[in-house]
Amino acid sequence: MKVRLEKMKNHKGIVVKALLDSRITGLFIDTKFTKEKEFKLEKLKKPLLVWNIDSIVNIRGAIIHQVECNIFFKRHIERVRMDVCYLEKIEMILGIL
Repeated sequence: MKVRLEKMKNHKGIVVKALLDSRITGLFIDTKFTKEKEFKLEKLKKPLLVWNIDSIVNIRGAIIHQVECNIFFKRHIERVRMDVCYLEKIEMILGIL
């Protein structure tokens, strides 16, 4: 599905392909995508370990940054914080909060 993100620093809008996954708890955005689109990264006080589906810690390492932005979908608008991690071919994953 496509959603629109708006950066907080300049309110510039970006259309993003997002994967909706009800098995995941949280919102995630790809590291490479945040760098390409120049999102402001906020360093976490404490890193978050990433666990794979097979209960093994992800080799890409812990989540150490978040981004804050507005997300638009149809008529819904919400300010969110997303964890920044390597998602490979996916720009964003929307889980359940």
